[in-house]
Amino acid sequence: MQKTSIRFFEDIPVRAVWDDESSKWWFCAMDIAEALTKSKNPRSYWNKIKSRKSELSTICRQLKLKARDGKFYNTDVVDETGLNTVIALIPSKKSEVFARWMKNMETSLDEKSKQKAYELFESGFINNIEVGTAKGLQQIHSYIFGGLYDFAGQIRTLNIAKGGFAFAPALYLDGALAHIEKMPENTLEDIVKKYVEMNVAHPFMEGNGRSTRIWLDLILKKNLKKCVDWSRIDKREYLYAMRESVDDPRMIYLLIKNALTDDINNREIIMKGIDYSYYYETEE
Repeated sequence: MQKTSIRFFEDIPVRAVWDDESSKWWFCAMDIAEALTKSKNPRSYWNKIKSRKSELSTICRQLKLKARDGKFYNTDVVDETGLNTVIALIPSKKSEVFARWMKNMETSLDEKSKQKAYELFESGFINNIEVGTAKGLQQIHSYIFGGLYDFAGQIRTLNIAKGGFAFAPALYLDGALAHIEKMPENTLEDIVKKYVEMNVAHPFMEGNGRSTRIWLDLILKKNLKKCVDWSRIDKREYLYAMRESVDDPRMIYLLIKNALTDDINNREIIMKGIDYSYYYETEE
């Protein structure tokens, strides 16, 4: 299950693929050419300009990307350094705009999924989500990351780690998720323990925190008629508490307890909660 993403430049998709060996994102050269030129035949244009500019051949490598027919093909890709070379060598009036946009590419992806998170509530689809189940979490993830990640809503089949901590092995994920579903939701302490366990499971390749915080709020609303006012939880305190929660959930329990509100239908609290949830995921 490949870690890929799609950024949209003036509605033109620019595909990217993560390479574990080099530990960085690689961007589809043909998509970059299309975004810069609005070419009607970007594949032909890219091949033509690559043959004319020998420098382009030296900075490209090939990785598999999904094409419009749904199949995966070896595709010319460039890293961030190569990206700047491509932009410089392809004549376009949009070069500077595109370069600035690409520098903020993660923000662009986040903004797209954040808008979809807003829509999840605004559309009323949130009321169709299964509460407290793995399927419900998949529904949330699929909605807010659909069209941005190829693996939106799909339980990962690869092992992942972050900050030196290895999340639940993919081999045992099905069993772990089944166990989490059966965990009680009677008290705040029960619900926080369930939330912590789902965080340890980390069932998706990316986007776990943003999805699981929405999942947590749905459980709180159903069982306690409360939700978290995330704007009342400091980012650094939250991240530290979540790291510590693997061994001791008391800190995250207290943060959540002190930020609870019974104003569960307040649009401002809901939207601000999404903003803060995404803020937690941004790097300092």
